[in-house]
Amino acid sequence: MLPRRKNKVNLPPEECPLHRCLGVIGGRWAPAIIWYLSQGPRRFSELKDDIQGVSAKVLTTRLKKLEADGVVNREVMPTSPPSVEYSLTKLGLELKPAIEAIVAVGHKLKEINKQ
Repeated sequence: MLPRRKNKVNLPPEECPLHRCLGVIGGRWAPAIIWYLSQGPRRFSELKDDIQGVSAKVLTTRLKKLEADGVVNREVMPTSPPSVEYSLTKLGLELKPAIEAIVAVGHKLKEINKQ
């Protein structure tokens, strides 16, 4: 058996931008949330209806993460009772072409799998 090396490691490398971006859009429901919000602002209940299969708890968690990542804006509307509206930030809107490209490839993959 070879002896284990004891290499000294310098500062860790800067996080890869691709890895960071995929960390934002790579979640189970994040691409769907971004997709629907790219069409315009949505209230929580509208997103819940749009995204079939997502639970309220998971949707809340994903929206909070996307908000923390600077992709989603959360605005409390001054209504009675208060309602919340979600929209994409300027940074979130920059993800729209990437999500559209992924959707286009997904359609092509569906066609290939039909054959």
